[in-house]
Amino acid sequence: MQQRRDISILGYGCMRFTKNGSSIDFDKAEKEFMRAYELGVNYFDTAYIYPGSEEIVGRIIEKNGIRDKINLATKLPQYLIRNREGLDKFFNEELKRLRTDYVDYYLMHHMTDIAQWEKLKAVGIEDWIAEKKKSGQIRNVGFSFHGNTASFKSILNAYDWDCCLVQYNYFDEHTQAGREGVKAAYEKGLKIFIMEPLRGGKLVDLLPEKAKREIAAEPHGRTPAEWAFRWLWNQEEITCVLSGMNSVEMVEENCRIASDAKVGDYGQEDLDFIAKIRSYILDTTKVNCTGCRYCMPCPQGVDIPAIFSCYNHMYSESKSSGRQEYFQTVALRMTPADASLCVGCGKCEKHCPQSIPIREKLKEADKQLRPFFNKIYYKAAKRVMLGKKKSD
Repeated sequence: MQQRRDISILGYGCMRFTKNGSSIDFDKAEKEFMRAYELGVNYFDTAYIYPGSEEIVGRIIEKNGIRDKINLATKLPQYLIRNREGLDKFFNEELKRLRTDYVDYYLMHHMTDIAQWEKLKAVGIEDWIAEKKKSGQIRNVGFSFHGNTASFKSILNAYDWDCCLVQYNYFDEHTQAGREGVKAAYEKGLKIFIMEPLRGGKLVDLLPEKAKREIAAEPHGRTPAEWAFRWLWNQEEITCVLSGMNSVEMVEENCRIASDAKVGDYGQEDLDFIAKIRSYILDTTKVNCTGCRYCMPCPQGVDIPAIFSCYNHMYSESKSSGRQEYFQTVALRMTPADASLCVGCGKCEKHCPQSIPIREKLKEADKQLRPFFNKIYYKAAKRVMLGKKKSD
C-alpha cells in the first residue's frame, strides 16, 4: 500500500458496516477491517453519530492489538455542543467507545458555515484543543466539511488546522469545497482526506447507460470505481481517499488499485475520457450550469451555482439526494442564500456564458428544493446546527 505523508492513500470509512438486524455484524466487519489492515490500510475513520461504529471499531482494535499500528480518526458532534463541559462529555464517551486513550485525528464534524466555528470558539474550543494536544489525547485536529468553496476557505483560514475531510470526486470538482478549496488547503500544508469518492456509489451503479457502455468498451479495462479513484490519486494534493468497504472483495479490489495509482498517471486522454463521462451525467440534468460562477456575486446573496447544482442532482441522482445536498450546502448557512432572495434584477443573466434564463430556473429550482415540509425541516435544523435563536 502506498503512503503519502505516512498515511495510506486508501482509508477505511467506517460508516457503512453491514448490519445484522438492528446491530452491526461484528464478525463480518472484523474480517473486512483486518483484511484492509493486512493489505496496508492504516487510516480508519469513524464518528460519534455513526450508529454503533465507534464501539465496533474499538472492539476490533482491542481484540487484534493494533491500536499503535494505525491512525484512528473520529469526530466531535459540534452541532450538539452548548458549553465547555459538552466538549469533555462527548470526547470522553468516544474514547470509551473506541477503547483508547488518544485519537490520532479529531475532526469537527459536518462544518458548513464559519458561524459554527465561532460558536465553538465562544465555548473555549481553542484552549480545549491546546490542552488535549499537550496531553497527547489528540494528535491532530481538523474538520469535515459540507458547504460551498467560500465557506470552506473561511473555516480553513480561521484556525491552524492539521487536516480536513471534504467531499470531492470528478463530478463534484467545482462544488462543495471543490478543487479550489482542495488546493487552498494543500498550500496551507493540511493533510487532505476525501469522502464520497464515488458519491455513495452513484458514480458506479447509477451512471447513465451510455457512460457504462463507454467505460466497458474503453481499452484500459478499468471499472467505473477505478476511474474515479485514480482521478483522485492523480492529484498530489490528496493525502487519503476514504472508502466505505463492506466486503472482503471490495477491500481487495480497492487495495489493488491503490497499490500502483500515482500522481501524473492520468494523461490528457484519460482526463478527456473522465470529462466525457461527466458530460453524460450532466445530460440528465435540468440546468446547463457548469459552476463557472460568472453570475456571482449576486447582489442579494443568492448562491446561484449551488442551488442549480442541487437541482441537477435531484434528476441525475434522486430527489432526496438533491434536497440533502441543498440542506448541507445552502440551507445550513448563517447568512441566507436561497432563491427566495432573488429580486429579478437580471444582473446574473448578463454574465452567464451558457445563456441560462437564471431567474426563471431559480424559481423552478426553489419550488423543487424547498417544498413546504422541507422549509419547516430546514428552519428547525438550522437552529440546532448553527445555534440560531427562535426569534431569528
